[in-house]
Amino acid sequence: MSLEQRFSCNGPQHESMGSAGMLPAIRGILPRIHCETGSPNETDCKLFTLGKPSGNIPDRASRMLALPDQRRYAPFRLRMLMILLCAFFPLIAFAQSDAEFAKANQEYAQGNFKEAIASYEALVRAGQWNANLFYDLGNAYFRTRDFGRAILNYERALALDNHHPEATANLQIARDESRALQLQPTRLERYLQFASINQYGIAAAVAFWLGIFGIVALIFARRRSAALMSLSILCLLVCAVAVWAIHTLDNGSNGRALGIVTGNDVQARLATADTANSVLALPAGSEIKILSTRGDWMYAALPNDLRGWIQTKNAEQVRL
Repeated sequence: MSLEQRFSCNGPQHESMGSAGMLPAIRGILPRIHCETGSPNETDCKLFTLGKPSGNIPDRASRMLALPDQRRYAPFRLRMLMILLCAFFPLIAFAQSDAEFAKANQEYAQGNFKEAIASYEALVRAGQWNANLFYDLGNAYFRTRDFGRAILNYERALALDNHHPEATANLQIARDESRALQLQPTRLERYLQFASINQYGIAAAVAFWLGIFGIVALIFARRRSAALMSLSILCLLVCAVAVWAIHTLDNGSNGRALGIVTGNDVQARLATADTANSVLALPAGSEIKILSTRGDWMYAALPNDLRGWIQTKNAEQVRL
């Protein structure tokens, strides 16, 4: 059989073989030729493209060749949808918290201090913590003359931002109003308080990685530099000092264990009983350092270098 007869669309071989006996085209390159049965000449032959089922291709083969675009792009679209949801969900949450914060501020401006306190406290329970939130909550408690909780929230604002001038000023005013007692920091703590715990943490991290990089450079260097070695040792020493400062401040009088008396005329006692002898009378807003808890009582370091037991309902820890 000649080459022309083999690829002819209207020869006798085609009529006897039918669609199943056609020679396959080169896969993915040449289009197939389809002729209508009984076509008198080659002008009736038609080209068809891949992806469109035709009568001369079995259904199974057509399904394999023609993959629908919907199936092809469905996983991609699903991934894009998940990415968009993950990107916009925090924005929606922040927008909602901003709206609630604005509503609380409006209640405060209108003189509805109890309603403002309820809205601020809802934001605190939702974990939307920032220095301005605790500052405004302290102002609302101050307006209701609840000086203990006002001082507590001013302290929380300063724990998040120790350079908050309004919170610092209002804290002193509230202490003067309530005649609150304060814990006296040690001389070492006063020296270390020129920087916050967060600043010490950043300094420790930077110094640590600089020291590590210097040591790695010394290991792989052909010539060991005395200056690089000294710099690496100095960075590690700075890291150690910063970590020690963090530990000292975190366990000091204004550290993690700092608590504020929120009740009025609270009595610190020698034992966990209301009938026990009183150690010290604590006005609202007084500072204590919580050492341990036992049931409904907490054992605390008190101002004037005293120690005693206080009911847990009468004091709250500054750090949440």
